[in-house]
Amino acid sequence: MSGYAFDDDFKEVLPALPTVVDFSTVEKIQRIRAQRAALPGGKDRDDVVKEDRSVPGQEGAPEVPVRIYRPVVAKEGLASCVVEIHGGGFMMGSIDSMDPWCQQVAAKVGCVVVSVEYRLAPENPFPAGLDDCYAVLCWTAVHAAELGVDPGRIAIAGQSAGGGLAAATALLARDRKGPALCFQLLEIPELDDRLETNSMKAFVDTPLWNRPNAEWSWRHYLGPDHQGDVSPYAAPARATDLTHLPPAYVSAMEFDPLRDEGILYAMRMLEAGVSVELHTFPGTFHGSSQFPHADASMRNFKETIGTLKRRLGTVD
Repeated sequence: MSGYAFDDDFKEVLPALPTVVDFSTVEKIQRIRAQRAALPGGKDRDDVVKEDRSVPGQEGAPEVPVRIYRPVVAKEGLASCVVEIHGGGFMMGSIDSMDPWCQQVAAKVGCVVVSVEYRLAPENPFPAGLDDCYAVLCWTAVHAAELGVDPGRIAIAGQSAGGGLAAATALLARDRKGPALCFQLLEIPELDDRLETNSMKAFVDTPLWNRPNAEWSWRHYLGPDHQGDVSPYAAPARATDLTHLPPAYVSAMEFDPLRDEGILYAMRMLEAGVSVELHTFPGTFHGSSQFPHADASMRNFKETIGTLKRRLGTVD
């Protein structure tokens, strides 16, 4: 990891962070999942209630587990809602891994959060995960009254691969004339299978995510039998029409191989007439926001929560 001008706030954690990880087989990936699942979870907030449910999948697909978060003290009237999609390179992650974040969003934004436990690659390559995310979005919109949610204030959000799935879900909702999203929050999104941007070529040994990891991610997500063109619903960077998408916030970290594809997607949405906020954070790397002591992480969190409040109409 030499040669990267990481912010000094991260210098103590960097030596312990993994770089290139062996994602070559299902067995190795499952072992990594088990190791991460065994890590202790955070403490539940007193001002948020949680409910685990399963909702119908797409036709012929299994049910999709979700976790629903509500602030204990609800404001009058219908609430806004965030459908949250976890990250993990399409191969890892869970609603448990997103639990602390979802609790914070529910409490600080004052909204309902529906977190999606979508099927993972390589066992379930594209479009399984996306189908699950879209099914949950549609279920949320149909059951808005039951959830106490305003159907006109439903947003989609995701981090990393979850950001890519959120972008793809927004494309799918537009093209299928599905639920009308009011906003899309795309944090450090994974969007482009071509791996041709300058940042993707340069950052081959950065912590937590780098080009070798991205290569395995796309190989597993697209599936061993993939041939021919890649669908823009798998890799939203390939979409040729970005018009009529919901307003977006896109974040990018300086030393992240996904940096440039996020920036380029934001610029293309702007060119297509979509309202976009774009913020890059210097001295950071993919996943650095999970270290809340860093000034960049605090600024990132404050800005993300503030953006959600403004876009969802929950500003105090």
